[in-house]
Amino acid sequence: MDAKSSSEVAHTSPDSSIAPPRPKLLLPASCDPPMPDTPRRQLVWIVFGGTGHMGRSLVKCALSRGDLVTAVGRTFETSPEAMSQQHPGPNSLGLLCDVRARDSVARVVERTRQHFGRVDVVANCSGYGVIGACEDQDDHEIRNQFETNFMGTLHIIQASLPYFREQRGGRYLIFSSTSGALGVPGLGPYCATKYAVEGLIEAMLYEIDSFGIKATLVEPGLVRRDEPADDLEGATAGAGAGTGAAAATPAPLPLPTWGHFLIKPASEPYAHPASPALHAKRMVQWLGDKQPTSAVKCAELVWQLGHCAYPPLRLVLGSYAIESIRDRLRSVTEELEDWKHLHHAPPPEVLEAAAAAAAAAEAGDKQRRADSVGSAVGQLQQLQQHVQQQDKEKGLEIKAEGGDEDEEMAGDSGGEMQDQIMVIT
Repeated sequence: MDAKSSSEVAHTSPDSSIAPPRPKLLLPASCDPPMPDTPRRQLVWIVFGGTGHMGRSLVKCALSRGDLVTAVGRTFETSPEAMSQQHPGPNSLGLLCDVRARDSVARVVERTRQHFGRVDVVANCSGYGVIGACEDQDDHEIRNQFETNFMGTLHIIQASLPYFREQRGGRYLIFSSTSGALGVPGLGPYCATKYAVEGLIEAMLYEIDSFGIKATLVEPGLVRRDEPADDLEGATAGAGAGTGAAAATPAPLPLPTWGHFLIKPASEPYAHPASPALHAKRMVQWLGDKQPTSAVKCAELVWQLGHCAYPPLRLVLGSYAIESIRDRLRSVTEELEDWKHLHHAPPPEVLEAAAAAAAAAEAGDKQRRADSVGSAVGQLQQLQQHVQQQDKEKGLEIKAEGGDEDEEMAGDSGGEMQDQIMVIT
């Protein structure tokens, strides 16, 4: 069947210690990653989507460090012979699978257990994406994305989880993307599948923790292919690199391909050059093969995830992914702060008390306004009385001064008359 010779089994024994090459990048010390020049346990990997540049880089990385790997290609993109020749050697097994079919996934897991004796790490790099406005994508395209990205992930977990529980340990490394943390115009259904995967893994993590099983969502940014093009002959870029993958077969496709996605022509309402629905298309065409995140470096860190003792729930790779997700979280936090006062409605008694207080305050305001008006009127009346009193006193003074002048004039005239009388006499 798939039985190995005794010499091969001895070479790949789980207890064998391997001195790994010194990596250029290391996970934080809090994860307890495999350190250079430190012996480590040999692990058995299953890498779904092993024909894409992310999955292929991960397979090569694990094999170069002495691990045992089953590289899984998709049934409609390559052949069993091509898969068996991709990574020749006793430590590699090449299989085909359609993750949309539960039985197909179960056969891969069982073949791996028969060939290597166990399974330690399951990595899902497969994916499918269509670039186009939400309105333009038909049911077949949307369902195919959900069947591949979400149901495929669920099938992989359901097929391998019983073995992980039985051996009281295991590791899931599920490739999501920045599209699982923020909506990208032109990738609506694809983002929905990634959001669903994120929710699935986050919920499952609580369920399986008591079994010693760990899971990590790997969220790379825009990943470039670091391998030469001729090194990928015979394997299409159909399995995702964190940003997802599009079906690519040797036969001509009904839709044009670019990178890892199928591009659907935009309908008239979304066809103008500045349309937000064309954002994803503009991005992949503008970047081409110049994506900023290295698939080889990502594969190195993901391999360390398989060997570290305390893996994180999420591993975000690349400055683009970090900045994009950080901006998204900042926006959500600000929106929560802006609208948090609407979150909890006060109880009826509090509302009644608040209404009574408002009514009392309004009544008090009215009384204060009335008192203020009355006080102003009183002050005005006092001012008028004061003015009248001043006017009255001023009138009396004027009158008194006038009487004195009359008396003086009368005295003067009387004296003159007496003088005249005396003269006459």
